[in-house]
Amino acid sequence: MEAFINILSTIPWWAWIFIFLGLVALRDIFFQRSHTISHNFPVVGHLRYWLESIGPEMRQYFVANNREELPFNRIERGWIYASAKQENNYEGFGTDRDIYAHQHIFIKNQMMGYQLPVDHPNVKDKSFLPCAKVMGAYNQRKKPYRPASIINVSAMSFGSLSAAAVESLNKGVGKAAAYHNTGEGGLSPYHKQGGDVVFHFGTGYFGVRSKDGNFSMEKMKALVENNACIKAIEIKLSQGAKPGKGGVLPGAKITSEIAEIRGVEVGKDVLSPATHKAFGNVAELLALIEDIAEATGLPVGIKGAIGKLDQWEELADLMVKTGKGPDFISVDGGEGGTGAAPPSFADHVSLPWVYGFSSLYKVFQKRNLTTRIVFIGSGKLGFPAKAAMAFAMGVDCINVAREAMMSIGCIQAQVCHTNRCPAGIATQSKWLQNGIDIPLKSDRLAQYFKTFRKELLEITHAAGYEHPCQFTMQDVQVNVDDTDLNRDLKITYGYDKTPVAFESVVELYRCVHLGGTDFQKTSE
Repeated sequence: MEAFINILSTIPWWAWIFIFLGLVALRDIFFQRSHTISHNFPVVGHLRYWLESIGPEMRQYFVANNREELPFNRIERGWIYASAKQENNYEGFGTDRDIYAHQHIFIKNQMMGYQLPVDHPNVKDKSFLPCAKVMGAYNQRKKPYRPASIINVSAMSFGSLSAAAVESLNKGVGKAAAYHNTGEGGLSPYHKQGGDVVFHFGTGYFGVRSKDGNFSMEKMKALVENNACIKAIEIKLSQGAKPGKGGVLPGAKITSEIAEIRGVEVGKDVLSPATHKAFGNVAELLALIEDIAEATGLPVGIKGAIGKLDQWEELADLMVKTGKGPDFISVDGGEGGTGAAPPSFADHVSLPWVYGFSSLYKVFQKRNLTTRIVFIGSGKLGFPAKAAMAFAMGVDCINVAREAMMSIGCIQAQVCHTNRCPAGIATQSKWLQNGIDIPLKSDRLAQYFKTFRKELLEITHAAGYEHPCQFTMQDVQVNVDDTDLNRDLKITYGYDKTPVAFESVVELYRCVHLGGTDFQKTSE
């Protein structure tokens, strides 16, 4: 043995490299058949697989131009990063965007924009921008809720996001006077760090789940009674990333903490079906909404990605007939989102946000229901110009998911589904989460929201309005095609937004900060 070790010690270091490569070659040729390239081209075939694995990073940093990448290009990401860090987010020497491209947005400015009175709330706080409507006002819920921010964090659950990320987001919305949607993973301790919460549940009923996997009203009542941070409840019908598809949470991922939060068993696979058990038709959905609202006193809404409209029309007809219905509707775009999904779903199932929202809004507008509902838009709307377009089309609030993730450090690595998120955001790895400085990241989320609201207000004032809710379809134009160069939104989508009952930002300030009534007027 000693002689053998002595022989090995005489081999120069560079020879070991060739020995290693030789062993790899033998393994490739004789012991593996799963990879044809490395079998036919031993050793060098591995280089091909390695280059393929880093292809997205190579294109992101060295190949793609500033406006080329999807889902978010370099300019969009850079604006979010700079806004979150309170850095210079301007660009010089003119835009590098092709302003003649299809779907480019133009916001019409007024010759002389809106001038703030000296005593206006936005003189002191340039980012003060609450929702003009109140959730639960029309249906006279016991605890109506006016979101104090028109931009809020969309549904992303603890489990898909790390504990550090969820805590950063919640502390951030607390600093920005926004709300935080829990996602369908239940209410975790990380959601209870000072921010308002919208409790969201889907087909798995996590957090309000009975032992047999059904919805439990008793658990819902107890959850609301024990957590004053919950201001509204959202029922998920579908989401943009994978509408109509269920999922399985593998038992290996269910820790004791996640099991307690979600109300499931440790180490046992949990099925989230494609459809709900608590209701099987539109009438039963409406009944569940009313039952939850009555039991909790909170506004109750629904979230969906839009495709066929027949059941939405049935819901609208029932609302006319009964005088009841959801207090808010979150419309998710088919271009979403943070949920991992097969490409067949992510690429093709459900409509993009502008098509889906415009179709849905017309359903409720036709029946004079739009003033009853707070409309929430979600689908890459976390940029001031896109938000202005969304408000012109009829939204009252915006929810952001990926934009919020980027504000706390997401680099768009697109490995959310692998548990290897390098930024520590979409992973349960304690090591990777340690890179998140929660106080710092919460400040950045808050600053992104404040910068967003400030710039949206500046665009609003340039258009001659005081609040974004005043935008009309004629205030925004989009490029359509070569034969009809550009048209306003009214002509493009075939409707005109219902005017929002709005007095002034001063009145909103009084309601939010000075204890004024929180029931908005309706024009019905």
